[in-house]
Amino acid sequence: METVDPAFIHWLPRRWQLNGSDINLSMEYRYKLDGGNLVVINPNRNWDTGNYQCFATNSLGTIVSREAKLQFAYLENFKTKMRSTVSVREGQGVVLLCGPPPHSGELSYAWIFNEYPSFVEEDSRRFVSQETGHLYIAKVEPSDVGNYTCVVTSTVTKARVLGSPTPLVLRSDGVMGEYEPKIEVQFPETLPAAKGATVKLECFALGNPVPQINWRRSDGLPFSSKIKLRKFNGVLEIPNFQQEDTGSYECIAENSRGRNVARGRLTYYAKPHWVQLIKDVEIAVEDNLFWECRASGKPKPSYRWLKNGEALVLEERIQIENGALTISNLNVTDSGMFQCIAENKHGLIYSSAELKVVASAPDFSKAPMKKLMQVQVGSMVSLDCKPRASPKPVCSWKKGDMIVQENERISFLKDGGLKIANVTKADAGTYTCIAENQFGKANGTTRLVVTEPTRITLAPSNMDVSVGESVILPCQVQHDPLLDIMFTWYFNGALTDFKKDGSHFEKVGGSSSGDLMIRNIQLKHSGKYVCMVQTGVDSVSSAADLIVRGSPGPPENVKVDEITDTTAQLSWKEGTDNHSPVISYSVQARTPFSVGWQTATTVPEVIDGKTHTATVVELNPWVEYEFRVVASNKIGGGEPSLPSEKVRTEEAVPEVPPSEVSGGGGSRSELVITWDPVPEELQNGGGFGYVVAFRPLGVTNWIQTVVTSPDTPRYVFRNESIMPFSLYEVKVGVYNNKGEGPFSPVTTVFSAEEEPTIAPSRVSANSLSSSEIEVSWNTIPWKLSNGHLLGYEVRYWNNGEEESSSKVKVAGNETSARLRGLKSNLAYYTAVRAYNSAGAGPFSTTVNATTKKTPPSQPPGNVVWNATDTKVLLNWEQVKAKENESEVTGYKVFYRTSSQNNVQVLNTNKTSAELLLPIKEDYIIEVKATTDGGDGTSSEQIRIPRITNMDARGSTSAISNVHAVSSYIPVVLFFIVNALW
Repeated sequence: METVDPAFIHWLPRRWQLNGSDINLSMEYRYKLDGGNLVVINPNRNWDTGNYQCFATNSLGTIVSREAKLQFAYLENFKTKMRSTVSVREGQGVVLLCGPPPHSGELSYAWIFNEYPSFVEEDSRRFVSQETGHLYIAKVEPSDVGNYTCVVTSTVTKARVLGSPTPLVLRSDGVMGEYEPKIEVQFPETLPAAKGATVKLECFALGNPVPQINWRRSDGLPFSSKIKLRKFNGVLEIPNFQQEDTGSYECIAENSRGRNVARGRLTYYAKPHWVQLIKDVEIAVEDNLFWECRASGKPKPSYRWLKNGEALVLEERIQIENGALTISNLNVTDSGMFQCIAENKHGLIYSSAELKVVASAPDFSKAPMKKLMQVQVGSMVSLDCKPRASPKPVCSWKKGDMIVQENERISFLKDGGLKIANVTKADAGTYTCIAENQFGKANGTTRLVVTEPTRITLAPSNMDVSVGESVILPCQVQHDPLLDIMFTWYFNGALTDFKKDGSHFEKVGGSSSGDLMIRNIQLKHSGKYVCMVQTGVDSVSSAADLIVRGSPGPPENVKVDEITDTTAQLSWKEGTDNHSPVISYSVQARTPFSVGWQTATTVPEVIDGKTHTATVVELNPWVEYEFRVVASNKIGGGEPSLPSEKVRTEEAVPEVPPSEVSGGGGSRSELVITWDPVPEELQNGGGFGYVVAFRPLGVTNWIQTVVTSPDTPRYVFRNESIMPFSLYEVKVGVYNNKGEGPFSPVTTVFSAEEEPTIAPSRVSANSLSSSEIEVSWNTIPWKLSNGHLLGYEVRYWNNGEEESSSKVKVAGNETSARLRGLKSNLAYYTAVRAYNSAGAGPFSTTVNATTKKTPPSQPPGNVVWNATDTKVLLNWEQVKAKENESEVTGYKVFYRTSSQNNVQVLNTNKTSAELLLPIKEDYIIEVKATTDGGDGTSSEQIRIPRITNMDARGSTSAISNVHAVSSYIPVVLFFIVNALW
């Protein structure tokens, strides 16, 4: 089945041709049409082989499709004829012929050795040509003796046929001697190759020894990387063949007896392909047509033209030259479908287009004239008049009812238009174009409005401002009142977006003003500002430069050129000055020990804006520094530069001794000396340490020792000869790798004290509650010459478990301590000893006391009250202690007003109480039982409201009756300030 190019789908197929003859489509048993495609039923090689073309026709004409070639691939059988025996000497070369049977289509070849499926393996000695099918053996060996069968396969149909076996035997008359290569397989002297094709060149030689095959280009150029050598160099393969691959190629066959060379030239060809296609043309009668098609290819294509599927007949007014078609003085009968054909011996291509020759009266409906044109005085205007008409019409003009005549200002254009130069107000009016040809006439009108030119009356001017200011760039105009006006601003060539940049830009002013306000100006706003004023007929603009001056940008490339122990030589490059010259620089330094950047001392002290070097002084030795530079101008200080690389100052002898030299304390026979270590930034070098010197007060010679750790804050000297609490003079010096530095001022320090030797006496313990015991004692005798008594340590435990004892400490002037948080109803044991900085003395004798039972857990219940305007009567139920709880000894009534936090307490041994209270506001009351073990659980809070009538009652329970107090109960009133329960 042959298919039609999609470009023809909108055409109605009329006929198909085979080898130039029409196909009889009425033979439905052989052909049918499917949407324009030709379907060949049961195709036959004898009848249907050849070139097919489709002819498609519609109302516009006829065109011809490109040719399609139909071929049938087949492969017949070998003739059943025995092949002669081939007899050769050992070492001789041999060629076994295949002779393929009749066929069509590409073939591939292989050989069977003796029996299938034992195929001959190709190597440097054996080669099967895919061009001839023959088997080549460069040098026969005894193992080659046997039967050889040629196998031919169709690459299209995959059919395979086998020839008759060819016996190969060795002659008995000796071995073949060595001989030079003889090339048996070689490529043609000239071989044309298509662009993009894969080219394969074969080369194989017989010889003894077996020849080596090599390839090269005759012009000496190296092979491109795409070229491959296959089958032991027997095949040279060039994929994607291009123009640069053309030239002469050589195959060199070489062995020890000599060499032979085969040569051939590859030439390049390309089918035609279009450079310029023809396109549909609509043209007026009597005009001239120039229609050009161009194609490239190798060899260069020739051209021919078809009209409606037939060869174009040339005549005086119809000519073809170099593929270009010219037709002069066109008429309607020249219309039709044209095809340009470009062809060379390798192929042909078609380009199709319609020529439509039209004849019509002028018509303005599809090309109307502008209804209104606005121009300004003094300008030039062209009024178009381009109606559709074939042939081209003759045009004349009227203004109103007056015929327009040409003069020095008014001229008629070749395309029918009217041009007016140096327009005046008098030129305003309605203009009519009358277009006419032999088929009729038509007219169109344009109204011309003449306006005064737009002028900028107040233009923006160059300005010089500082960052942060706000300015207005004026742009005010005078314009014709008939015209609408529009203002636009451009900044450095880009249209200003007032929505996007609204935080800075705002358009202000009236209808004839487009002033631009710029708020909070930044450096990025420096540049050229253009005010563009546009109307329907003209546009004017004015520009101004705005210079924004700001503090300087950061200096660049800060470097440390030289470093000593206390100085650093710096250099830098000037950064941007932001339109204000730099007047000074300052240097800042940072170390691992500083808090951020600090201003550095420099020489010169004041660095002017033209100086780009300075020496930083008063640096600490052996410290890692970074430096940065800040530039300043009249606007202010700018951004600092990037930090320099980190550098370390050189070492020096330390200059600062330790501070806060002191001491004292420690154990017996010890002298403790302490100091604040020298900070790393003041150590001035590596190998830093301390020299500690001391001597008893009044002694001349110093005792010295070395402390090598720079972070050590103390030294302890131990010697049995040291008297307790005796004065010593001490000082601490410093040193490093560079030498010794100064000592601190001499100060006096006491040696360690002697710990107390006497235990406290008259120790006693007294239980205060269920959780507290008070321990008391007499002070031990103590002299100031023995040092300072720091205090007493009270140790306590229960159940005899002294190992798990607890302790409390009190000051040396105390003679009692309270033990809190104890368990109830439990015996506790306690002992006391004195201590000072040297240690603790002996414990006193052990005493004991038992904590009281816990207070009752039951709160006073059913608290009821009766109140008048001056007093409150309370009653509650008696609290009964459990066996493991302390007996109730009385009760406490806690009361306060609702507006205060001051609590007052009333103690009583009864279950009732009378409170003499003026009931002028709410009262809150609670009741607790009291015991030796402490206060019990509180009752629920009761609130007694302010009295508004003569009597009030209440209860914490649902019982509402009140028990009267039988007699006056004496009470004791306690006042507790700012206490909450």
